[in-house]
Amino acid sequence: MNGFLAILLKEFAHIRRDRGTIFFAFVVPVMQLTIFGYAINVTIDDIPMVILDLDGRQDSRALVEALCNTQTFRVAERVHDHDRFRRAITAGRAKVGLLIPPDYAEHLLRREQATVQVLIDGSDSQVATTAMNTVALLVNRLAAGRARAVVEALQTGPARDEGGEVAPPIEARARLLFNPDLESSHFFVPGLIAIILQIVLIFLTSFSIVRERENGTLEQLFVTPVGRTGLLLGKLAPYVIMAFGELLIVLVVMVAVFGVPIHGSLLSLIGLSSLFILTALGLGLLISTLAATQLQATQLAYVIMLPSVLLSGFMFPRSEMPLAIYALSFFLPVTYYVEILRGVILRGADLIDLAPNIAGLLACCAAILGISLLRFRKQLD
Repeated sequence: MNGFLAILLKEFAHIRRDRGTIFFAFVVPVMQLTIFGYAINVTIDDIPMVILDLDGRQDSRALVEALCNTQTFRVAERVHDHDRFRRAITAGRAKVGLLIPPDYAEHLLRREQATVQVLIDGSDSQVATTAMNTVALLVNRLAAGRARAVVEALQTGPARDEGGEVAPPIEARARLLFNPDLESSHFFVPGLIAIILQIVLIFLTSFSIVRERENGTLEQLFVTPVGRTGLLLGKLAPYVIMAFGELLIVLVVMVAVFGVPIHGSLLSLIGLSSLFILTALGLGLLISTLAATQLQATQLAYVIMLPSVLLSGFMFPRSEMPLAIYALSFFLPVTYYVEILRGVILRGADLIDLAPNIAGLLACCAAILGISLLRFRKQLD
């Protein structure tokens, strides 16, 4: 540790002269969080719909208006023949087609079951699922409303509510927790913080050591009277400080720009984030021991990045993955950090709630740092 301070000051001087590193550490994360936070949105609205209304009376117009009022659909076209109706869907101009038969209102007046046809483009499964669920819920609501009107006219019913009005025998009163407005940014932005932190820290650490190897300055460090521990800590300490600054910046952006409040303990969040920061720096160090050039370091970093984005639960539910892929996700430290961030920020979870994820992140941190330190030798390959 005798040479630790010298290496630390040397690394800070190198960072101060390297404006690209400062830009990458503090400006790029804010840009990524802002751009991706607005770009990633799983709320599906304004699905284009083509209407073929062969009835044209008040009841059919009410059905179309009710569908539009859900804000899930928008009327892209109104056609008057079957050929143009199907062509609008096959051409991709509409994702949903609503065909109302000419006797729709007559069936309703005779208290008979009225049927409408809904054609849905299934090429986009998420859009198709949203359209199917919305149509089913809306039709059930409209049907229940007409049934209630008939039952009230007959002055009978299966049950009555507290006010003595006819009511269904069972009522489910649902309440949304943690994200009552179903804002997709509240779900994605905390996970995005984990991905951005990992990307930036891995690149900063791995590039720092590989760049010195390319420039020949790493050899000069090896011949200095500095132990391996002092050399390693001296090079990593500045990036730890930068990582905490980066963490605070992205948290401020999350709260101020996207309006995502932190429901849990900020102290716990920062403490658990420090564990992940050590893990990410360890990954960068491990890459630097495997790569001889910055190009190789970039390639190895992307080998880690892609599984981290796809398998960590940031974008896709891990429970829906095949068993082998689901098991592989446990070896990614960002998997646990995404759950920790969402738990503390969204649900106000405490350390007991997060114990399994904390244990998993600790295991990953110990394994990665251990392997990295074993491979880091004060010698040239």
